[in-house]
Amino acid sequence: MSVRPITEDDLNLYVDGRLDHARHTEVAAYLDAHPDVARRVQGFRDQRDRLRAALQPVVEEPIPSELDLRRLIAERHPAPSGPDAAARGRRAGARVAGGWMRAAAALVLLCVGALGGWSLRGMGAPAVEGVGALAREAAASYAVYAPDRLHPVEIRADDRAALDDWMAARLGRAVAIPDLAPSGYRFMGGRIVPTEHGPAVLLMYDDDKGTRLALLTRPMRADRDAPMSAHGDGEVNGVTWADAGLGYSLVGPKSADTLHPLADEARRQILGAV
Repeated sequence: MSVRPITEDDLNLYVDGRLDHARHTEVAAYLDAHPDVARRVQGFRDQRDRLRAALQPVVEEPIPSELDLRRLIAERHPAPSGPDAAARGRRAGARVAGGWMRAAAALVLLCVGALGGWSLRGMGAPAVEGVGALAREAAASYAVYAPDRLHPVEIRADDRAALDDWMAARLGRAVAIPDLAPSGYRFMGGRIVPTEHGPAVLLMYDDDKGTRLALLTRPMRADRDAPMSAHGDGEVNGVTWADAGLGYSLVGPKSADTLHPLADEARRQILGAV
């Protein structure tokens, strides 16, 4: 069994039936163990099936006679005569056919674009629930506290016991603090930050070059279990996931590909501490 985390790409490929057998089996096992994610995947399937059902009657309709290509060519180019008539006729037919094919292709692209715009409506709006909202909250908290050179945290790492008690009291459950020192990031400390969904814990890390990363953690009402997904705007990127009702978002000024192994390690330690 692979130890690679299940990602959003895996879920989409699973719905489309495009995973190899081994990965399909891993994703199926993950969904069996995470009913919240399984319900979301079923929603993807339902949307796909509704779209197919809506378009099927159009696909099966015959081409209207007024759009028959041979008829259109004949009307625009009457049968030529003369020694080179056949050749000229073929060239003219090819030009007209090419023009209509380009027009048909443009129409198809227009239809696909319209359908895509409809199916993706609202995608640009900020997420209000689940891991999408958590990712946005993590990036916002990072923007406020990471640049602070005097008080980026309220309780420093050397007062770990007090920090543990404070986090558990505010979130109503214990929160594991991953050790990222082997990856080059020392733990600085943490603080409680407000979010649209209640208090969250913000843990801060930095390397020996002054680069800071933050891990935001809070209870989840939606997406109580969710695979890792990458996000960002190029300046502050992150990897967000949820396990057993707690959501986690690791953010920083690194690419999502760079942050992903750190998120994997943090998740491994958190799951091991449960």
